[in-house]
Amino acid sequence: MGITATDVEHPVTKVDIIVSKGNDKGDITYANPIFFKLSGYTQAELLEQPHSILRHPDMPKIIFKYLWKTLQSGNDVKAFVKNMTKDGGFYWVLAHVRVATNPDKSFRNYVSTRKGMSASARTVIEPLYTELLTAESTGGMEASLPILEAFLANNGASLATFNDTMQNMQNT
Repeated sequence: MGITATDVEHPVTKVDIIVSKGNDKGDITYANPIFFKLSGYTQAELLEQPHSILRHPDMPKIIFKYLWKTLQSGNDVKAFVKNMTKDGGFYWVLAHVRVATNPDKSFRNYVSTRKGMSASARTVIEPLYTELLTAESTGGMEASLPILEAFLANNGASLATFNDTMQNMQNT
């Protein structure tokens, strides 16, 4: 039985910094106390579970496809994410996910730090994600990718400058 999404928002304050680490499959191997508090889960419920346990149904699949493709190529990702809490509520964050390596340059883990989403970024991202989801519901990610690329182009950006665009939205 899955969790039903609700309209209950759990605010992320300006001082909250959410940190988690994941293995090569995306399973949670570490999380800081604020992560557990916001998500509503205990350590026992979240550790060794996939990060996708928090995936909100309002999140377009194309965002996660971009995220994983970029990470697997060894590059950082900044993306706005709506996470679902254990009680069905949600919280918005700007996630900065990095690949951590060992001294010999082999993969160690993924490290994600997240801060609350700015109100100005939310006014842009929510309608975009709604449009991407609508496209995905009829045509899959093949239909949402051109919409995402057009959105970036309209903002003077591209998939290559995705991170900068997300950070700039957060800062305005």
